[in-house]
Amino acid sequence: MPINTDRILLPDSSQLTWLFFSLSGRVSRAAYFLAGLLLAIAQALPLYRFMLVPEDSPQGQMWAVIFGLVFFASLWCNVALAVKRLHDFGKPGILALSLFIPVVSMVAFLVLCFLPGDRGANQYGARTNAPSSD
Repeated sequence: MPINTDRILLPDSSQLTWLFFSLSGRVSRAAYFLAGLLLAIAQALPLYRFMLVPEDSPQGQMWAVIFGLVFFASLWCNVALAVKRLHDFGKPGILALSLFIPVVSMVAFLVLCFLPGDRGANQYGARTNAPSSD
């Protein structure tokens, strides 16, 4: 049975760039969770590959460097997602720094994943899952 590709909506690169790197706008619970899951998988792959190779091998060093690069890139992406998720609540993005406090970070993550944001427009954007129109 062939797949009907007319109904599949794939984001373009500007939407992905906004989602993972921009601090403006708002994102929904689902977008925050799924994007965070994708980042976790992106971190897990080089870590897994690193664990498979012998210690002190050139491949081990290569996978360690790749993991470090992916980790620091995804760190920014996680902060950008949290800022936009906080904007969906009408809260300032600076509160995303709470994700760096060990116990508070788990509670903050759960709050960002499960509590609904503001209905309608707020000071950070007219709608969710879109950059602000400033």
